[in-house]
Amino acid sequence: MSREPLPLSYHGLPTATAQDMRALDRLAEEKYGVASRDLMENAGRAVAAETMSFLREKKPDSRSGRAAVFCGRGANGGDGLAAARHLKEAGIDVSVFLCPPRKDGAGAGDYPELTRAQLEKARAAQVPVALWSSPDAARDALASADAVLDAVLGTGSSGKPAGPAREMIQAVARSAKPVVALDLPSGLNPDTGHHTGVYVTAELTLTLGLAKRGLLAPHAAKYVGKLKVLDIGYPRELLAAAATAQEAPR
Repeated sequence: MSREPLPLSYHGLPTATAQDMRALDRLAEEKYGVASRDLMENAGRAVAAETMSFLREKKPDSRSGRAAVFCGRGANGGDGLAAARHLKEAGIDVSVFLCPPRKDGAGAGDYPELTRAQLEKARAAQVPVALWSSPDAARDALASADAVLDAVLGTGSSGKPAGPAREMIQAVARSAKPVVALDLPSGLNPDTGHHTGVYVTAELTLTLGLAKRGLLAPHAAKYVGKLKVLDIGYPRELLAAAATAQEAPR
């Protein structure tokens, strides 16, 4: 296990831990008036655009493509739902599989507010969204997909994936389809780049706002694939402040 310190910057921007990203989201709204719902919508739009470019690389002779989108219950899943809607509006054939509410939850109300809002938008746009039931239910969609968008787990997750999230990650991993990971490959720790045995291997990782520090660990490179940081609307002043904080002696 490497003990080398992970990079504090990537392509001119500071890197971030999961805690850093939570603080960034809070400050964006409280200090700069950038609502979390707008960041999520921006994320979905940016991820969809990059995913379309990825699909064109895979099928250069096609004007369309097919994407299977796997979404978790949290904010990462909300970003995935937003991306799926934008993909459909651009003419991509999408199939969405959403991690179901917890057994003790209250249906759709069990999802966070922002994810619930994106689910409603997706359904209003006639995006086909199916609650995950088993790997069998996703077999046909995976078989016909040109690429998979992984939005199961993000920076808010910890520990070994379990339950439906675990099944979804395993289905993606076994599909042998090219994977685009939203923010980070599901199952990877955003701070260390390590995994607990249940994880996604991506060909392209579209990380939001700032690169998560663990994605730059040498041992994570084979799971991350090509890494691209997407601008989702964080104020420049906020990112500059984050860079200054990184440079401050500790």
